[in-house]
Amino acid sequence: MPQFPITIFLPAAGLGERLRPITNHLPKPLLPIFGRPLIEIILERVTAVCSGPIGVNLHYKPDLIRAWADSSQYAGRIRFFPEDPILGTGGGLKNAEAFLSGGPFLVHNSDILLDIDFTRLIETHLASGNIATLVTHKHPTLSNVVVDDEDLVRDVENPGDSRPDLNRVAKKVAYTGIALYSPEILNYLPIGVSHATVAWIDAAKAGRRVQALDFTGAYWNDIGTPVSYAGATLDALRREGETMYVSPACGCGKIGIDGYVVLEAGSVVEDKARLRNCIVMPGAHVAGLWENRIIGPDYSIPLKETEMQPSVHAREQKQVSLADPLFALYFGITGLPSDADENDHADAILIGLGGSDRRYYRVRNGRKTAVFMECRPDDADYERHLLYTRFFEAHAVPVPGLISVDAVDKWALFEDLGDTSLYSYLKLPHDHDHIEDIYRSVLDILVKLHTRVTEHVHECPPLQARIFDYDYLRWETNYFLERFVVGLKKNPMGRRPFLDGELDRLARKVDAYPKSVIHRDFQCQNIMITPGGIPHVIDFQGARMAPAAYDVASILWDPYFRLDDNVRAKLIDYYASEMKSDSKGFKDGEFFESLISCRLQRHMQALGAYGFLSHEKGKRYFLKHVPEALRLLKEETASVKNEYPEMYKLVDTLTP
Repeated sequence: MPQFPITIFLPAAGLGERLRPITNHLPKPLLPIFGRPLIEIILERVTAVCSGPIGVNLHYKPDLIRAWADSSQYAGRIRFFPEDPILGTGGGLKNAEAFLSGGPFLVHNSDILLDIDFTRLIETHLASGNIATLVTHKHPTLSNVVVDDEDLVRDVENPGDSRPDLNRVAKKVAYTGIALYSPEILNYLPIGVSHATVAWIDAAKAGRRVQALDFTGAYWNDIGTPVSYAGATLDALRREGETMYVSPACGCGKIGIDGYVVLEAGSVVEDKARLRNCIVMPGAHVAGLWENRIIGPDYSIPLKETEMQPSVHAREQKQVSLADPLFALYFGITGLPSDADENDHADAILIGLGGSDRRYYRVRNGRKTAVFMECRPDDADYERHLLYTRFFEAHAVPVPGLISVDAVDKWALFEDLGDTSLYSYLKLPHDHDHIEDIYRSVLDILVKLHTRVTEHVHECPPLQARIFDYDYLRWETNYFLERFVVGLKKNPMGRRPFLDGELDRLARKVDAYPKSVIHRDFQCQNIMITPGGIPHVIDFQGARMAPAAYDVASILWDPYFRLDDNVRAKLIDYYASEMKSDSKGFKDGEFFESLISCRLQRHMQALGAYGFLSHEKGKRYFLKHVPEALRLLKEETASVKNEYPEMYKLVDTLTP
């Protein structure tokens, strides 16, 4: 990424009145997102392209901002400009005129999170002759900057208020709080209190170019209220593919969680507390049950459930009629759908973070909830999902109960198991004994699948006929080569015929082992933990007949959570012991022999999926699991390098 000698200026003087009581404790620039203040997140982005000095104006709680700066990596670059009184967005620049007059400077409000290409902004400004290049977007409720057909600014409606004049017909855009200026802009600002729009308009009237550069579609959040702060925090969770964040510097007992939970540094959550959709701020001390809240040292701010969601989920929420036959019986609504009134409607809130293209929504009526599954018309897994659900339920496999079905629209309603996956649950502090106990319960599900369900698989002919055979195993390893090795890692992959020969041998070896009903993606994100620590299994529509060791490899050598080696060894012995007790046909020697082949196969499948989901589907958060999956595959290939030398050589060249 190129570096430009551009000065940075961050307005940080504001009182943050709409954010009170949060800002009674912290100024807006220091509001944390996963332990990092907004000002630090902003500077990390802009200093990647701007190498100049950093100016920060101060007024509210200046000592806290100075203390942060002194301990930050930017300490030697920051110069402060105190204001008393606050001088406004224009007056603050004029107050720093001597600092800003040496060349182009970037102004970035310190309460804005915006994900844009700053190089494009800088290169456009430097090549255009603009005196100001404003970062703008189309936002109907905020668009008050009037531009002409060349996107040059002609007027600003209600300056300082970001409120459009609804009676005026014109081309309008919204200012994001970020601009690149040439130093001549300072000549259009008066000394004292003023708004930056004064300079825009006066410069435009004088014939200077003030351009609105459109970045519509880029992520933008103006953190001015508790709702927008919650949204920014949960958006950050969503981008990481997470539902919770637990700071290493928080005090956390044995607690219950559900939904989105953030525990910031310096917070304390006592044993037996239960949090659902909560952000716990520095200095907060929490006990008991809390839901849909921002909790601070001396406050709790209640929010709606729809406000405690990432923005992509909020955008996709919808309303459903509870009088619809899919919902009516479960939620106790009587009468025809045509007779339903507004009280018979409920919000359907998008849930889930995984790789599926299906949509799952939580529907709530009073204390009663259910999960509404919406599939595409061409979703081939819809019928299979329902069939397997009924079959597994009949044999006491803990899956979400099927409540009702609309086969025409490919909808279904399921029992709500909450939002806490084993993956999230394991982020809380647990001792080794508890982790071992919860994994034993998870392995009990596998034993049931591999014994009782397998013995009755004739009752479900489509599953019985769905064989994980040589062709499918080779599809998996080709998927790894195409999506991960070539697609993500851009590895040219020489000696392909020799490699294919080894992968053929591996597939034939795995295919030769006895087959049971397997989940096929039995990893900790597909295990839900309900209150009391009870595991349930989801996302099982890919179930097939295959060697049982494939499932064991999926959960005990899981890239999402690294088990302690000693705990894993005990869990393997536990599984084998339970299988011996429940199945006369189980041969532990054959099972242990099959483990290494199934682990090789599974790790390649996982890496292929990470390549596809991150590179093709844009779900970049899967990339963070690549190092662990690759570490596991490297271990496995090193242990069999004499049997599979080409596979070992290829994997050894791959880097995280």
